Amino acid sequence: MRSIFLILFLVISSFGFSQQTRLEELNSLVKPRMRVIIDNDLGGDPDGLFQLAHHLMSPSVEIRGIIASHLYEQGFGGPGTSEYAKEQAMKVINILGLEDSVDVYLDKSQSLVDVTKPIDSEAVQVIIKEAMRTDTDLPLYVVCGGGLTNIASAYLLEPEIAEKLTLVWIGGPEYTDIAIPPPGYTTLEYNLGIDIKAAQVIFNDSDINIWQVPRNVYRQPIMSDAELLIKVKGKGKLGNHLFNVMKEAYAKLDKWNIPMGEVYIYGDNPLVLLTALQSSFEPDPSSSSYVIKQAPIINEEGLYKVNLKGRNIRVYQQLDNRLLFDDFFTKLVLLGVEK
Repeated sequence: MRSIFLILFLVISSFGFSQQTRLEELNSLVKPRMRVIIDNDLGGDPDGLFQLAHHLMSPSVEIRGIIASHLYEQGFGGPGTSEYAKEQAMKVINILGLEDSVDVYLDKSQSLVDVTKPIDSEAVQVIIKEAMRTDTDLPLYVVCGGGLTNIASAYLLEPEIAEKLTLVWIGGPEYTDIAIPPPGYTTLEYNLGIDIKAAQVIFNDSDINIWQVPRNVYRQPIMSDAELLIKVKGKGKLGNHLFNVMKEAYAKLDKWNIPMGEVYIYGDNPLVLLTALQSSFEPDPSSSSYVIKQAPIINEEGLYKVNLKGRNIRVYQQLDNRLLFDDFFTKLVLLGVEK
């Protein structure tokens, strides 16, 4: 009998150890080569939580802070506050056991009302503090999957950050010389509409380096529900949590009579693709394509106006969705099944 218990103990211990070392093996192969501050409305559309999980599983980035930003009041059926976004973020962080490794910061759950008046917060201060560091050569990316309140406020308080970081933003409507809007589109794009004044600060007034992923491009990362069932559900606590998040989202959309078909757009995940998954030599998102455009003026309605004096910005056109999703699915497998 003792031998049977011993064998069971060894099998269970070996299983747990193998799961742990598979994750450690990835971490031992990869060293951080950039700093990332995540700024996302994690209490809204569930794609933000998929992006958060993916970034936290990516060892090539050093996560210097997570900003749980606000969105619209009652956005996606939630309160839309920074506090609620933090609650949702912490569920992912706790599952990964990273509650002592990464910090989550709040904003004031307000959007700018004046392009000259920042809204200071702990979220804004972490951007400034990280951008102004002089003890590291790692490039800094601020990746935003929602409104631009915090990065705009940080710039207004400390304009020098503009030359010390790259902003990767999921947001903005199509550029009419590049793409056609989708059927039934709204003229005011969702993320830009969270804070039009902040977008005006970033595009019209600042000289921050921008990598923009507009609506026609962030609509490209599509996962089928069949993939969700096979490649996410059942892949440990994290996979099951993310599946349940989507299940709850689908229930809301069904209640609102918004048919989703059998796919969902994971529009925030390009934030991972364009940072953590850059090429090995001459680091850059080399498997995705972009054009260089002059930054437009954002008008009071949140629409583009041609600016012949605008600085050059990257506007992405095509994303490597094979790399994006395969990497995400594989990292879920590396986490292992529930013990």
